[in-house]
Amino acid sequence: MAPRTEQRSTEQRSAEQGSRTLDLDTAFAAVAAGALHDGPVGVVGLELEGHLVDLDRPAARVPWSRICGVLAGVPPLPGGSRVTCEPGGQVELSGPPLPDVAAAVAALRADRAVLGAVLAADRLALAPVGADPFRPSQRVNPAARYGAMEQHFAAAGCAGAGTAMMTSTASLQVNLEAGPAAGWSERVARAHRLGPVLVAVSACSPLLGGRPTGWRSTRQQVWGALDQARCGPVLRGDDPAGEWAAYALAAPVMLVRDGAGAEPVRGRVAFSDWVSGEVPLGGRGPTAADLDYHLTTLFPPVRPRGWLEIRYLDAAPEPWWPALAAVTTVLLDDPVAADRAAEACAATRDAWDLAARAGLADPALRAAARGCLAAAVDAVPATLRPEVEALAELVESGRDPGSALDDALHAGGPAAALLATTGDAPERGTAP
Repeated sequence: MAPRTEQRSTEQRSAEQGSRTLDLDTAFAAVAAGALHDGPVGVVGLELEGHLVDLDRPAARVPWSRICGVLAGVPPLPGGSRVTCEPGGQVELSGPPLPDVAAAVAALRADRAVLGAVLAADRLALAPVGADPFRPSQRVNPAARYGAMEQHFAAAGCAGAGTAMMTSTASLQVNLEAGPAAGWSERVARAHRLGPVLVAVSACSPLLGGRPTGWRSTRQQVWGALDQARCGPVLRGDDPAGEWAAYALAAPVMLVRDGAGAEPVRGRVAFSDWVSGEVPLGGRGPTAADLDYHLTTLFPPVRPRGWLEIRYLDAAPEPWWPALAAVTTVLLDDPVAADRAAEACAATRDAWDLAARAGLADPALRAAARGCLAAAVDAVPATLRPEVEALAELVESGRDPGSALDDALHAGGPAAALLATTGDAPERGTAP
């Protein structure tokens, strides 16, 4: 047995390793090693954001003190979700990894019901749509990270898009296993190929700040207006882990943490330039902890974190978000459905901007969407087939989840569009 003075806890060793400065080879190897984990597919995790709305004053954002007070009263949730709050007061439910998409949806639905009851008792509700259709973009969460992000985006020349992204967008995120290592290249490529089609199918953000934007997915348009070295798709080649590492080291540093604070980086400094010492930041070199944090400031539409984060779906109300979760999962995890979807969306694989702007009004994207939905209907769990069939009917009609916001806007204005998504869900299995 080692002498007591040589015994150190795992936590102590990790802290020491996290405080050591990096070299480029070590940084590259660390990012590549953590990008994808070898293993079977099947496990699913879901995260759903919604805009927090005061039902009595829908034009005003909910003050931070009130948000903290009401969220402090949320009990442990039956499905195991964590509750967090985004910069504009959006509330996110992050479900745990579960054996399949049916279990993940059921757990998140149960947690949404409990959270919704707590919010309703305080005359609050969630609007799960891709962009806030009514209120101007405004930050209410005072966290130092978010203040530094705002300043970085302003210095980078995209202040408006940065604030809108942080405070006025919401998404459904589907987290899937990376799968066996031998298939990583094709799996990551398929996740990207599906992107434009699923952007069009999930589009639920035709309004922002009280007016139509001319885009079916304004959320995707906002993300596209940001620095593509941070938010653009990772290139799809034969070595997705290595490509992710190269992407991460070339991406600009957003902020340098100093204790509980965060200092924004107001110039364009690649992480690799900080590592090499070409550009000093914070009077020191970066550590492994800085690298880990830097990875949390990168937002490509498919982000490797050991698993695959599918980040390109708009948040949408019932029954659409469960349908979107099921479709995304089976079109990547079910081999027969995946092959059919790959064939259906071959012609639209790079049409990200077109999908966000025109959505299903584009003939090629609509045809691809119909093919993907047909492939998915046969493969989804039986408990979610009614929702997926309803989504297929919606796509067949040429409408998307955001069409209901258009209808509400025309009937009662932008406040009605916001409030319409906080009410009772449409009957399951129907296409409103």
